[in-house]
Amino acid sequence: MSTVPHDPQQDVLVERTGRTGRITLNRPRALNSLTHAMLETVRAALDAWAEDDAVGNVLLTGAGERGLCAGADIRALHDDAKLGGAGGRAFFRVEYPLNELISRYPKPYVALMDGITMGGGVGLSAHAAVRVVTERSAVAMPETRIGLVPDVGGSRLLARAPGELGTHLALTAATMTAGDALYCGFADHYVPSAALPDLVAALAAGGGVEPFAAPAPESELAAQRDWIDHCYGADSVEEILERLAATGLPAAKEAAEQLLGKSPTMLKVTLAALRRARELPSLAATLDQEYRISCAALDHPDLVEGIRAQVVDKDRNPHWRPATLAEVSPTDVARFFAVPPGGDLGLVGTRAG
Repeated sequence: MSTVPHDPQQDVLVERTGRTGRITLNRPRALNSLTHAMLETVRAALDAWAEDDAVGNVLLTGAGERGLCAGADIRALHDDAKLGGAGGRAFFRVEYPLNELISRYPKPYVALMDGITMGGGVGLSAHAAVRVVTERSAVAMPETRIGLVPDVGGSRLLARAPGELGTHLALTAATMTAGDALYCGFADHYVPSAALPDLVAALAAGGGVEPFAAPAPESELAAQRDWIDHCYGADSVEEILERLAATGLPAAKEAAEQLLGKSPTMLKVTLAALRRARELPSLAATLDQEYRISCAALDHPDLVEGIRAQVVDKDRNPHWRPATLAEVSPTDVARFFAVPPGGDLGLVGTRAG
């Protein structure tokens, strides 16, 4: 984890050490949650370093001892959604192209996914060329907890995970261990956290990550593929729940209980988004789809209610509208894939892949 001291005047620290251009997300009290201005700072640094011959690699880290990044500043998203969502749409218009840029960055982009790495934090790290997890890593796309749908390219990563593991992770908002993240395609290397300072120094000297990599821990999810693949291979959320109940397995029962606490609308939209993402040709196309969904979510009552229940009032008792899966029609789901009133993101057409 980064030991860079917190400067309250700078939410992102940008510096060059040797051959490394280093970006440190610097809001440790907020678990480095992302603001619009932070995204713009990261983008400006990457744009500048792409043409700088003195920079051989880029390193993304998080300040503090808890994690890389817990995602977007969802309190701000909550407040903005109540006012109409213009700020949220502007945030996504900066965030999603940045995620796409990271995926095709012309220099080695190394992300240290040490500790909590969730939501928008995954968007800044899991599309990188070199993705490092440690024994402290906790990686998740937890959007369904707050009445949202996996975004920042997460639906592509989840759709491409082995079997139906991505569907399970997306719908339940479950957290991956380091072994899980490696198995599911969210990470490349396992490095013990004690070795990170030496790894950072090696990068600055022009070296790589491989000498510091250690054997990866086993994936707990991999051992559960049989029931997960069977249950989540169903064509509807209702049938997934039926299959989970029929297994008689405690882990499946727990998963069903997780689903029953989520927004019925967002569960159905999430399942549709992942199934569609499997057929999309590129990350750019996936982000275009996610932008449509996220804009629609800003106009749906479950986003404000989900954040209220989880983060604002913390009563963990959301009142979803509608309250049941049966009340969510195919037409309701289709609305999330329609072109937003303000127009599409439009990444496809500017990027081929």
